[in-house]
Amino acid sequence: MIIPVRCFSCGKPVGHLWEEYSERVKRGEDKKKIMDSLGLERYCCRSVFLGHVELADMASKFKKY
Repeated sequence: MIIPVRCFSCGKPVGHLWEEYSERVKRGEDKKKIMDSLGLERYCCRSVFLGHVELADMASKFKKY
C-alpha cells in the first residue's frame, strides 16, 4: 500500500510527512513524539500512519502472466 496524499477522514495533506516519519521510526524514536513534532494532532491523521503496512515489497515478488 502506498501512503495516501491526504487523510481519509479530514482531508489534511499527510503524504509529504511519510518519509521523515519512517526514517525517524527506524532510528528508534518514539512514534508519539514524532507525530507531535510533524504536526499530526488529529487521531484520524495519526491512524493513517500507525495503520500503514508496506506491501509494495511483498507484491513485487509475484509475476504477472
